Amino acid sequence: MIRLSAIDQRMLQFFARFQAFFFLAWQAFVRIFHKPYYYRDFAIQFDKLGFSSLFICVLTGLFTGMVMALQALIQLKPFAATSYVGGMVAVTMIKELGPVLAALMVAGRVGSAITAELGTMVVTEQVDAMRVEGTDIIQRLVTPRLKAMLLALPLLTIITDAVSMLGGYLIASGYSISPVMYLSTFTQFMVPLDYLEGVTKPLVFAFLITMISCQTGLNTGGGAEGVGAAAKRAVVLSSVLVLMCDFFIAKIFVVFR
Repeated sequence: MIRLSAIDQRMLQFFARFQAFFFLAWQAFVRIFHKPYYYRDFAIQFDKLGFSSLFICVLTGLFTGMVMALQALIQLKPFAATSYVGGMVAVTMIKELGPVLAALMVAGRVGSAITAELGTMVVTEQVDAMRVEGTDIIQRLVTPRLKAMLLALPLLTIITDAVSMLGGYLIASGYSISPVMYLSTFTQFMVPLDYLEGVTKPLVFAFLITMISCQTGLNTGGGAEGVGAAAKRAVVLSSVLVLMCDFFIAKIFVVFR
């Protein structure tokens, strides 16, 4: 019998979880287009994942836009270029900070909730009962959450971007910058590909957050303590992957510029 070292065991566990993640992700994605669609579950999840996260995203976007405008004005003032503050805030928020901050807020608030909810259903054997009844667990529990997140996070990101633009103008208006001047610099800093990048990132982040949370929740064990550990693990992993994927997506769009 071959004995594996601790490192080999960890590597095997990593690749096993990696394979399980992609298998679950593929199964959930395919089931989006298959019946039953569980419209009621989708609506409930959209309310939980979308509308319930609206306030925190608006608050984050407002103050981030304000601080970005403040810092930009401080740096541009010595060069008499404060009129470009709108474009600087736009390119920073729409391409990078807007999608990333919205995703991190949602990962912390929603990702942990998904993991805890599914983990509780696992440890209380509700998932086993559903399997005995012949229910497709992925179709019933995972796919509605995935569809809701794929719709909710891009919308939340757009709202975060819009509110951040407003917050930036609130600061810029104190430097005698008119709304026309603030908005006119957008076209000097932004191209249509930048707006596409700002929408593509939330879609990828939504997929990652949902699938990591669901995969972690459905593999929870160890009672209440295990549920808490699973929720913490899902949030940390989702946040790290969001930041990593942000770089790679930005790199891909740089190639096509």
